[in-house]
Amino acid sequence: MKNKRLSTAILLVLVLLLTACGNSQGQGGGGTKLVIGESNLGLSYPFPAAIARGIKKRAAQLGVQVIELDAQGSADKQSNDVQDLIARNPNGILLLPLDAGLAQQLVDRIYAAHIPVIAVASAVGKDRPLKDVYPKLTALITQDEIKAGAQAAQIALKAFPQGAKVAIIEGQAGFAEVQEREQDFKSILSQQGKFTFIASQPGDWLPDKGQAACANILQAHPDIDLFYAESDDMAVGCAKAVTAAHSHAQVIGIGGSHLGIQAVKEGQMLGTVCYKPETMGELALQAIYDQLAGKQHYSHTFLTYDIPPITKDNVDQCVPQW
Repeated sequence: MKNKRLSTAILLVLVLLLTACGNSQGQGGGGTKLVIGESNLGLSYPFPAAIARGIKKRAAQLGVQVIELDAQGSADKQSNDVQDLIARNPNGILLLPLDAGLAQQLVDRIYAAHIPVIAVASAVGKDRPLKDVYPKLTALITQDEIKAGAQAAQIALKAFPQGAKVAIIEGQAGFAEVQEREQDFKSILSQQGKFTFIASQPGDWLPDKGQAACANILQAHPDIDLFYAESDDMAVGCAKAVTAAHSHAQVIGIGGSHLGIQAVKEGQMLGTVCYKPETMGELALQAIYDQLAGKQHYSHTFLTYDIPPITKDNVDQCVPQW
């Protein structure tokens, strides 16, 4: 009887060991390797490309397979890419949306296929408040875009305690970030009663268009004190227009890019807000992994990370990731 009990105990230990091996890192409850689809809005753009690097880095650490599809900046291609991913039936999908309105349609399709989906870097649903996450999403992982505008406003307040004439260079129409990055920047400065908003023009997130927009505004309003560009790329272009016009205007950007941080160091930009796209990609992959592994339960949850304001005084605190 004693030997029989010992044999049973040994058998139980072996079963537990085999079960543990079958549920090793990167695997689901059935012992199969987790597969995550990624629909990226455009790998030729530095920011989403950096997010993709973060996704791949964390996937490699966790032993997760990633199916990465590149929409190449095309809404039609992103729609087709999502359909392709659904057909492949991955365990989960990470969606980097091109457009908030289109993204809602895509999430609806993924949700109908019973595949968990996390939106990365951009909100889902046109005119939807940032933290009011679309209900069919597992989570939204992005910067707090509204806070970013508030951080940019703090840079402006410190540099212009007596107030300033301000122009805004907006991103591309259709992106929720355009209004989100403007919201608190404008409201905080307006409350001071010392800042006047003179003009705004779109720069479509691009350096050359940011430069052209600032040049146009400077021609009409040569006494502008401050340009707030909603991305570092546009801010760097804007700084070139300021230099060419021999203007005294200062430029604030958003993003913490290599070009932006270098411009802050060299005094071409007054400041920026530090974004970390690789870190965001790692957070996104970790979140979908934790959801699938049962380590966390997310349900239209807003997840973010710290985005400090950066000027020449603390520029070394922002190590560019894009």
